[in-house]
Amino acid sequence: MNQVNAMQTTLLREAPQPAEQAIEAHDSYAPPLPRTLEDTGLPFQFLAQLVSKILLLTGPQRLVDLAARIKLPPGVLEPVIEFLRRERLCEVASSSTGVSLIYTLTDLGRGRADEYLRMSQYAGPAPVSLQAYTEQVRRQTITGLTVTRDDIRRAFSGIVIAEAVLDRFGAAMNSGRAIFVHGPAGAGKTFVAEKLVRLLAGSVYIPHAILVENQVIQVFDPISHRPVRAVNDLDMAALAHGRGADQRWVLCPRPVVIAGGELTLGMLDLQFDRGTRYYAAPPQLKANNGLFVVDDLGRQLVQAKDLMNRWIVPLDRQVDYLALHTGEKFTVPFDLIVVFCTNISPAQLADEAFLRRLGYKIHFGALDEPQYRAVCTQVCRDYGIAHDERSIDYLIARFTEERRPLLACTPRDLLGQVRDQARYRGAAPALTRELLDWAWDNYFAGPPAGH
Repeated sequence: MNQVNAMQTTLLREAPQPAEQAIEAHDSYAPPLPRTLEDTGLPFQFLAQLVSKILLLTGPQRLVDLAARIKLPPGVLEPVIEFLRRERLCEVASSSTGVSLIYTLTDLGRGRADEYLRMSQYAGPAPVSLQAYTEQVRRQTITGLTVTRDDIRRAFSGIVIAEAVLDRFGAAMNSGRAIFVHGPAGAGKTFVAEKLVRLLAGSVYIPHAILVENQVIQVFDPISHRPVRAVNDLDMAALAHGRGADQRWVLCPRPVVIAGGELTLGMLDLQFDRGTRYYAAPPQLKANNGLFVVDDLGRQLVQAKDLMNRWIVPLDRQVDYLALHTGEKFTVPFDLIVVFCTNISPAQLADEAFLRRLGYKIHFGALDEPQYRAVCTQVCRDYGIAHDERSIDYLIARFTEERRPLLACTPRDLLGQVRDQARYRGAAPALTRELLDWAWDNYFAGPPAGH
């Protein structure tokens, strides 16, 4: 009696949190706005190259426009511009209003910028240092999350799931440790794992990029990270006047990253693009301070034990080891809750050494009959199908007769086909034995195992 309601097989992201909830309590750990070049934590030469590449790609710019692109205050960039002018790499093109100067590259500057682009085509917001990133992740750690029974009930409101299972998930989220969710395919493991995002209260700062050994690693990903608010004129005004948080960081709800059967060992390393000459962060780095769901564990191209062994050190020490293509290795924080979902038993996937590092192992089995009826009622309401308890009796009897488990996915799948056939016929969907038998024959490919 430990199960959930109907699920869809496709991975769906939760809607972003309301801005008010996501901004909650972030001011206490907002990264401070840098006021000097030293405050940026970046080498002077790197910033000079970044400014040169942006001027080459975008054309003449005012200092305030450069600041908006690089996400650093104009006062911080002024020494860089002055250096480029002294080196005859940059000059004043004109004055747009008699006050704001417009800067452009000289012929010598364009040649140098071309060389810089061949070294790396990154020309976005200034990165943050590895040290600054590590400190910021620690300040907004996921281990400080507190989940209460009321939080769990709100997050799973309207979902058919046993109270004992909810209590396990609540305690597991408070632990900050990995969660291993196992049970038969179609039991609802992924559905529930995705709903855990509702428990990730508050917001965190995600850097656009990190600089390591003069190499850029792009971290912010619009698929995994959803800004609480867009950068607007007010943000730029605050930047220009030296107010607010460091604009190189984006305020987002705690991230949720989901990886399925496509996951390989190589994807857990830095992804170096030989064309652009900079890196993309691996999924676990993008998920820092949030949730990383590994779905369908055991269905990947790589052996499951190899994949699990990759996590032993990060789960144990809360740090991950990454390497640049040049050979330099470095550590990054591993501050996330990993949720493994699989229909393979834990003993088949990993040895005892690894299983000890998993905080919670939660089994999902079949629904009991009252739960299954409740799910059918929900699905009928969602699909606009007239509910008929006798037809549900007939459906459950077929499961019993063929000794098939009452899995959480089957009401939505079977009744969805009833709705589809009714639409095809141009009739109102109804739970008739004829349509249920038709859907059953479509859905189940042959008799159950043992028949």
